[in-house]
Amino acid sequence: MSRAWMGLAVLSVLALMSCSATGPDSRDVPSLDATLSGQEARVLFGAAQAPDNGPSAVIGGYARGCLAGAEPLPETGPTWAAMRLSRNRNWGHPELIDFVQDLSQRVAAQTSWNGLYVGDLAQPRGGPMLSGHVSHQSGLDADLWMLPPTRFDLSAPDRENLSSISTQSAGGARVGENWTPTHMEVMRLAATDPRVARIFVFTGAKVWMCDNATGDRDWLRKIRPAAGHHYHFHVRLNCPAGSRDCEPQDDIPPGDGCDEARARARAILNPPPPDPDYVPPPPRPPMTLADLPRQCAALLGDL
Repeated sequence: MSRAWMGLAVLSVLALMSCSATGPDSRDVPSLDATLSGQEARVLFGAAQAPDNGPSAVIGGYARGCLAGAEPLPETGPTWAAMRLSRNRNWGHPELIDFVQDLSQRVAAQTSWNGLYVGDLAQPRGGPMLSGHVSHQSGLDADLWMLPPTRFDLSAPDRENLSSISTQSAGGARVGENWTPTHMEVMRLAATDPRVARIFVFTGAKVWMCDNATGDRDWLRKIRPAAGHHYHFHVRLNCPAGSRDCEPQDDIPPGDGCDEARARARAILNPPPPDPDYVPPPPRPPMTLADLPRQCAALLGDL
């Protein structure tokens, strides 16, 4: 689906709106036209090539929200490089942009890595993406590569073609040959930042950290097992101070989560037999604009 087509789609559906909101922070956004409200949100937000001009605000939740006043992570810094720029997903709330830069500097100063290669953050106005993520909608999520950086003066083709490395084995139950103690140290530095709510990584990494972390282990509570996170780890920030329309992450369950992670690893290695009576649920319908917080419609008004 071309960007030009998506732009035309946004223009056509927005033309159906009979009134506009006073801004993305308004709590009195008028009712949406039925045709607009039923449009796939990923098409509408995927067409936005630039942020809106309003103040920065996180609206809604990580998997059902949008982002006003987004800022870009610069393509290159002294300790980071933004990857896959063709996706236009190097945007975030200013607090996320500051966090990524701060963490990359701490990683360069305190570990053997030179910094970080940074994957997807959010789209220019947040919201659902055309592919690849359920979350990353409110500008508070970041994917950070497992590949230790070698240099940051990357060309555009480098950023598109360089690949990260998988750090798992045994289907995610164990770490693989590319995993190093430095991976744990990088995640520990991230988890000890008070802005961080969660870090998602494959099950075997959590188990390895539980078995090998020494000293203060309180940061392990923030490390949560999640399938698929072995080429990168996913950092999620708390709602920034004063973000009245941000839906916070649920509280972390009690304990360090190590017993649960070990149980998940055992289930991966020895899965139970399939249930012959299991009936899969019907596919989830696409998220529409009406499924998002009402303020999100106002972010599309100038497209």
